[in-house]
Amino acid sequence: MRRVGLTGGIGSGKSTVAKILQTCGATVLDADHIARMCTQAGGAAIADIRHHFGETFVSADGAMDRDRMRTHVFANPQAKQLLESIIHPRVHEELERLLQTSPADCVVFDVPLLVESDRWRPQLDTVLVVDCEYETQIARVMARNGWPRQQVESVIAQQSQRAKRLASADGVLWNDGIDLPALQALVLGMARRLGL
Repeated sequence: MRRVGLTGGIGSGKSTVAKILQTCGATVLDADHIARMCTQAGGAAIADIRHHFGETFVSADGAMDRDRMRTHVFANPQAKQLLESIIHPRVHEELERLLQTSPADCVVFDVPLLVESDRWRPQLDTVLVVDCEYETQIARVMARNGWPRQQVESVIAQQSQRAKRLASADGVLWNDGIDLPALQALVLGMARRLGL
């Protein structure tokens, strides 16, 4: 089974690329989705979040208050490390469990913080990076999430530096100034090279 890591900065188009790879026959395991499951009401990380961060970081419905937590961890690197130490092992455990049940010849790990975590690279055969211009990232996230520019810039600043992400890549998919059919053609070409 081939293990492919897929990463890219926020707004790069990584999720779109993951969907295209899925249509090629790959199983896509989405780390962000699993992290959201861990932090929803009744999720595996809620008790530890409540214990370490307090009730104010858990909303009335029992889920992690994502906006409050985002503001807190972006202003406090130690809090960010603590939150990651709570969530990341659970995400990794669930990804491994899902991997064991996958019948596909190729599994794509859609992991936004793949480069930031030392645990991923040794487990992967290939790392693909989806990339675009900084201003494109900002425009896409502002349009998609309705966030102000400053908030988007803050999120981008928390992610791996672009140069580091690109240096880790075995393949780069440039997703800027092209339409969806052109991106699909790029991804299909990459999928053929991966044997999909």
